[in-house]
Amino acid sequence: MRFSIDAHAIGRHLTGNEVYVRSLLEGFAALDKKSEFIAYTSVRGAEEYVPAPIRTSRVSENPFVRLGVDLSRRVREDKPALLHVQYTAPLFCPAPVVVSIHDVSYLEHPEFFTRSRRMQLQFTVERTVRRAAKILTLSEFSRNGIAKAYGLDPSKIAVVPAACSDIFKPVSRAKAKAFVEGRFQIEQPFVLFVGDLQPRKNPLGLIHAFESLVANCPELPHHLVMVGKDTWNSPRVHQAAENSPFGNRIHFTGWVDDSELLQLYNACDIFAFPSFYEGFGIPILEAMACGRAVACAQTSAMPEVAGKSAVLFDPHSTDGMMAAMRDLLRNAELRARMERAGLQNASRFTWRGTARKTLDIYHEVTGSRKKAGQRTAAAERR
Repeated sequence: MRFSIDAHAIGRHLTGNEVYVRSLLEGFAALDKKSEFIAYTSVRGAEEYVPAPIRTSRVSENPFVRLGVDLSRRVREDKPALLHVQYTAPLFCPAPVVVSIHDVSYLEHPEFFTRSRRMQLQFTVERTVRRAAKILTLSEFSRNGIAKAYGLDPSKIAVVPAACSDIFKPVSRAKAKAFVEGRFQIEQPFVLFVGDLQPRKNPLGLIHAFESLVANCPELPHHLVMVGKDTWNSPRVHQAAENSPFGNRIHFTGWVDDSELLQLYNACDIFAFPSFYEGFGIPILEAMACGRAVACAQTSAMPEVAGKSAVLFDPHSTDGMMAAMRDLLRNAELRARMERAGLQNASRFTWRGTARKTLDIYHEVTGSRKKAGQRTAAAERR
């Protein structure tokens, strides 16, 4: 059986979308040695992030060319049993389409998007949903949102949760702190945030909550480290930090690779994730897998992912966010309890399990589900 995957996100620092497709490909390579997989990448060097058994084929980096011409042409030439895409399928596709839609924030919170990006998603995703053989999403929250947005029976949408990479685990805190000091010149204990500097991630809210934390708890020496790619919203975030009375304690690293992120997670005292809206929230699991206590928003899919292993807060409340960080930093017993619970919670999610469920859906769509289930079960026992 031959399956194809639109992997244009690989190598483009598209955060969650890139993590998703890279991790699926790694899982496929480990679980299914008999099927053939083709990953359609779009930037030079992306091939090095694709497991060796999986064939790569280049498509245009330009989304209009990729979706209008290239992907359709590749699928016609390769004749896969299906094409798996994230959000948007090519304009004309001669194979059945499986689509992963992580959330419908572009419909539920259009204010978080530029006008052009919002309109593009509203048009292309609906077209893809209507023609898809199967829709996948990451959480019950997102399944309900997709069903409501497009008038679908929720049972038509499969929930296949994401996970975090195996690279994220506890390592020596002393070595991690030394790495962060040398690489980023941050010597003080710190609160960590990970996410693109876009409005949906609420970086401005976190800066204001951090200001309140330092003002109300002057004995805390902590800094705030914000890790993530700059976006159209970045100037507002950087300006807020510059205008802050504690601006010298707020640091921006920009995008970092996983090896650097591992060290940042392990070096921080706590992880704060104040996002207004998430279809899943992989950074929550990454921090937990590194043994860090988490304070995160109580909205959208985040309680579903964090369970009872995080301190939750209202992301619209500066006081609530400040109190969650304060309690974790001041209460060593609470922090240790959340660290232990987080490690256990993160272990519930694995990319191998995600890949196995996705493969089962591939075979369901192509009519060979029973055989696939036997094959992947055997692979997992090895």
